[in-house]
Amino acid sequence: MTQSYKALIYTSDNKLQLKYADSMLTAAKRTADMELIGSVYMTKGIVQYDLKEHMNALDSYLMADEYISKTNNHYLIYKVKYVIAQVKYYLGFYDEATTLFQECVNYFKEKNDRAYLNSLHSLGLCYSRTSKYKLCSQINQTGLSEGLRLKNLEMEPYFIHSEGVNQYFKHNYADAIKKLTKTLPVVIDNKDFINETTAYFYIGKSYWAQKLQEKALPYLKKIDEAFQKQKYIRPHLREAYEILIDYYQQRNDKVLELYYVKALLEVDQVLLKDYKYLSGKIHKEYDTKKLLERQRNIEQYWTVVACIIITIMTAIIVVLVLRHYKNKRLFEELMNRKPETPQSLVSNNTGKETELDINPEVIAAILKNLEKFERNKKYLEKDMSLAKMASLLNTNVKYASKIIARYRNKGTVDYITHLKIDHIIELLKNENKYRNYTNKALGEESGFGSTQIFTRAFNNRTGLSPTYFISKLKSQQH
Repeated sequence: MTQSYKALIYTSDNKLQLKYADSMLTAAKRTADMELIGSVYMTKGIVQYDLKEHMNALDSYLMADEYISKTNNHYLIYKVKYVIAQVKYYLGFYDEATTLFQECVNYFKEKNDRAYLNSLHSLGLCYSRTSKYKLCSQINQTGLSEGLRLKNLEMEPYFIHSEGVNQYFKHNYADAIKKLTKTLPVVIDNKDFINETTAYFYIGKSYWAQKLQEKALPYLKKIDEAFQKQKYIRPHLREAYEILIDYYQQRNDKVLELYYVKALLEVDQVLLKDYKYLSGKIHKEYDTKKLLERQRNIEQYWTVVACIIITIMTAIIVVLVLRHYKNKRLFEELMNRKPETPQSLVSNNTGKETELDINPEVIAAILKNLEKFERNKKYLEKDMSLAKMASLLNTNVKYASKIIARYRNKGTVDYITHLKIDHIIELLKNENKYRNYTNKALGEESGFGSTQIFTRAFNNRTGLSPTYFISKLKSQQH
């Protein structure tokens, strides 16, 4: 009875196919035969997939896997792998699909010629989608030669079709158009609207890439025609709508622009509904089942894993607590820190004039100018360099750097940087408005060339980030 209903499926129109599939399943379940029931679920899934009922198809494939995985029928097990790989490819999980198709190629090579060629074709498509264009070409060539060897040429146009798409990605647009155009009559005759639509898309994109927009448009419009007639769409095909919208927007054709905008909104609703369901379903019900099988084999390690996790979490908490108290201490030190004054710096460096080998009168003059430089906040100017500073101090760079090192206990770069940071710290401490400034604004206020340089300098000077310092200041306001 099951085989009779299966025969009726392939000789009936679309409306009756699902009814016969349900009758086939009812008959199969009466037998309580795991292999038969699993095989029937797979057949039903194929019917649903062909009818674009991808959500229902995936459910049927998963039920097929549930039954067949409990048998020793390797042929059926690999058939299930193949159909699930197809769904993974449809969803865009190309790496996962590639692994399954590779297994199918190796298994079916000696078992079933057509299944072997189908698996090769699907593997080539995965390679193209993952930018492995050379491997895709090799697989397509293998498929063509293996078809000749096996005297099975049914898949020949599909390998050429696949290579046409692959040539588009390799930017060989003329060859892509030639190959895809050659296969169109066959896929149309086979009523294969999926590959027909794919051919239109990449022919259109190839013309578009060659700046032949008028030739490209009729092919790109075919994507919407397929969607309106068959409700067929894939995520990568939606780009056709974006191209058409931009094209008609540039030509100020509001009617067609609006049409394709509305059509794209409808497309996105279908994609969101279909792909969101499928993606969650395949990971929750297929991959999770596989993971649970592996979990049973490693349960003995769970205690060790739990201990490691607890140790890591404890270490993270300790680090965070230590950082909190460190930041708190640094903040308090910063709040109690008094700005350095020229007088305090000079008093700590008395008696050092003779070490500089510079005339004391010259030193005194430079120091006087240095105090003026600090008092007038000249250090806030952007791009303040040693040469520019020496000019302001009315001396040369050699004397300027020596005196800053002796009387300010710093190198020139650190000296200027610390003055800038100390300036902004005092502003933040004493004037609330600066606490609402962004890091970029604070950096500009203190004369730094970029936000990144400012935040790094602030952290080096204080041990804190500007954001943390400001947040603590604000918290003290309340």
